[in-house]
Amino acid sequence: MSKKLVAYFSASGITAKLSERLAQSIGADIFEIKPETPYTSDDLNWKDKHSRSSVEMNDRSSRPAISNIVDNIDQYDTVFVGFPIWWHREPSIIDTFIEQYDFKNKNIVPFATSGESTIGDISSNIKELAKGANVAEGRRFESDVSSVELSKWATKEI
Repeated sequence: MSKKLVAYFSASGITAKLSERLAQSIGADIFEIKPETPYTSDDLNWKDKHSRSSVEMNDRSSRPAISNIVDNIDQYDTVFVGFPIWWHREPSIIDTFIEQYDFKNKNIVPFATSGESTIGDISSNIKELAKGANVAEGRRFESDVSSVELSKWATKEI
């Protein structure tokens, strides 16, 4: 039987709530990707080109440190990776997470939250970082997506 993990980063709590619904609806373990230095509201001010998130997102090599690790990631066949869409892509901390582990021969299923942005070419970005992984196209969800819809989608992706 395939073992699943929902790993997510959430700056405002929206992705966290969706991730919890997803994990519960598909019987997956859950892991919050926590930044070593938590983001403040000033850090997340996308209108300020000098804010922490703006600086990170303008530098594709930026890799914010993560304060926790997944114990024994080898036990998982499929890892759903959730995040808010920032600047039309995954936040840099997701790149840190992906590069931190060996995902060879594992399934990675990206999912994102956003009020307006599309998921774009996020899966190709993740595929570049997760050598040898099978990376699904992924999907963007509204914050109020139902557990039933999440479960139907996830079942198709596994």
